[in-house]
Amino acid sequence: MRITFLLPGSGHRPIGGFKVVYEYANRLVRDGHFVTLLHLQMVRPPHKVFKKILLLGKYVERKIFSTWRPTRWFKLDPRINMRWLVYPHERNAPLADIIIATGWDTANIIDKYDSNKGEKCYLIQHYEVWASSDPDAVNATWKLPLHKIVIARWLQDIAENMGEHADYIPNGLDFNAFGIDRPLDKRSPESVLLLYHWRPYKGTQEAVQALKLIKKSYPNLKVTMFGVPKRPKNLPNWIVYYRNPQQDLLRELYNKSGIFIAPSHTEGWGLTASEAMMCGCAVVATDVGGHREFAINNETAILVPPGNIQQMVEAIGRLIDDHQLRIALGGRASEYVKRFTWERSYNKLVETLKKSENPE
Repeated sequence: MRITFLLPGSGHRPIGGFKVVYEYANRLVRDGHFVTLLHLQMVRPPHKVFKKILLLGKYVERKIFSTWRPTRWFKLDPRINMRWLVYPHERNAPLADIIIATGWDTANIIDKYDSNKGEKCYLIQHYEVWASSDPDAVNATWKLPLHKIVIARWLQDIAENMGEHADYIPNGLDFNAFGIDRPLDKRSPESVLLLYHWRPYKGTQEAVQALKLIKKSYPNLKVTMFGVPKRPKNLPNWIVYYRNPQQDLLRELYNKSGIFIAPSHTEGWGLTASEAMMCGCAVVATDVGGHREFAINNETAILVPPGNIQQMVEAIGRLIDDHQLRIALGGRASEYVKRFTWERSYNKLVETLKKSENPE
């Protein structure tokens, strides 16, 4: 098959949704399919002239220095056809059998393309109302005549509530990249790890507030954070911060930690939480759809309501105090997530795309 993916932005920084597309692209070309990745600087022209000039300048800079590629954080198969576009004009999309939108704004684009650009699919990785000032515009893309593929059950439920069919293909996990290196009983129960994200819906600030409260009762608490931006100025000095850690270091951080916190108010699929489980961390996660794919309360994780700092404090304290619970949760979680293999997800994707290419 000839398959095109539209990606809304540059690949220069780690993005979970892009990583999923890259994983599929590598496997598709490995099996002889022809894959094109179209990275878009602008999905639509901005209204303000100054912003348009700024984006055009960034486009040129990244094109000259080739910094739009995910070279620093993901290894793509060189057989993949990659293009960096300032804007998604239809003439820039190759003739294909399948074309796949990977975000709500790219769904609107391919909906207007000619049929020779491929059968139109929509890989839905989140309910992206947080990404638009107009939630109705996001909802409208779910009603477009595109073959919809969702990565989580809660997204499939949204589609069904809208009267739309969506195929469910859960994300895969890379068990060569992440796994248990340090026995769970050899880890300090007072070692905590979490991701830093600047968006409020990720819940980072609430997690920090909870950790400040925990620190009062457990002065030996060791907290480590990792993220894409520079170290935030408002982080307490007792929190260690790693910017853009390479995969080997990230695996080491997971394995040094007894507890991982996933505080998001919403997640399409909790990638870092599932990676932490692969490495045997006991996870405290918010009770949201993207965590429920693998986080079962008191079985593979402790779930707390989004934004509830006090319950987060109680859950963390419970795991610090109860070594057996922490070890048991980490062990059960690492076994549970083994069902989410990339081979299983990839095979289902190919089967789904072939059905889209040749509908009955």
